[in-house]
Amino acid sequence: MTPPHLAAELARSAVPAVVPVVRGDADVAGLRAGLADVSRLVRPRIAVMVLATVVAAAWLTAGRPVDTGRFLWLLAGTALVAASSSIANQILERRFDQLMKRTAARPLAAGRLPVTTAWWLTAATLCIGTAVCWLAAGWQPAAAAAATWLLYVLLYTPLKRITPLNTAVGAVAGALPVAIGWLAADGPARLAAGDARGALTAAALATVLYLWQFPHFMAIAWLYRTQYAAAGMRMLTVVDPTGLRAAGQALAAALALLPAALVLAVPSGSVRMFLSAAVCGTVYLVATIRFAVRRDDAAARVLLLSSLGSLLGLLTAAVVFGGPS
Repeated sequence: MTPPHLAAELARSAVPAVVPVVRGDADVAGLRAGLADVSRLVRPRIAVMVLATVVAAAWLTAGRPVDTGRFLWLLAGTALVAASSSIANQILERRFDQLMKRTAARPLAAGRLPVTTAWWLTAATLCIGTAVCWLAAGWQPAAAAAATWLLYVLLYTPLKRITPLNTAVGAVAGALPVAIGWLAADGPARLAAGDARGALTAAALATVLYLWQFPHFMAIAWLYRTQYAAAGMRMLTVVDPTGLRAAGQALAAALALLPAALVLAVPSGSVRMFLSAAVCGTVYLVATIRFAVRRDDAAARVLLLSSLGSLLGLLTAAVVFGGPS
């Protein structure tokens, strides 16, 4: 049996070995929670889609001659502007986010981030991001980035509580990053010099991105229609619970998207680009038709996944096959 004084000494010596482990676990948990809040605040998946659009637009306009260093700085500035718009959106919608399960955990809605701090972050990321875009690629891409922010924050965000037309406005904001890439690749100068291929492809890409957003957002609006209704959001699936109007709008956009996607292949003359656009557009159309016919959660989930896969495939094909010869 261990003597009492020796047992006490062993117990005291064991404490320092245990405490660092507990503190380390707490630090790791705190770090994970902080990173999760940053992710919820800036929504990196949206930023990645914006950056992929800028890359595709610049590549389709100019290809390899784009200055890599400056272009990377342009992407960094664009990412900051996108993060700023996401933070501003959550500031304006924090009370409505509290009413929806899908957004209630956001740091502003949950009260983990003060509104004043969020406004400072919004202003800092917007100003720094716009300045970086300007220094990297000139005032025109910077102006396009700022216009995207203004449209998303000052028009689309408040319109979500006023009219179902909010999707049409938000779709413009989603297509505007094409202008950032086109302007950064000297699109206007190339067009003035008689090279219309880049302008045609950029216009086709912007059209595709505008139309793509209708089926995509209608799928989201259907899946979360009850939550949107509880938060007072005027989504089309809330105004028309049958889903007929949402299905019709999604189907019309998917039908128009297919020929617009095929136009992406015209300037490059690439058969592989043409086939890729045809496959991606057709897959998206079939998923949209299925949703329009069934109008249930399963079809909406398939449409949502198809929208992401089709866009990724189309942008990848545009970069790999559709660049200027």
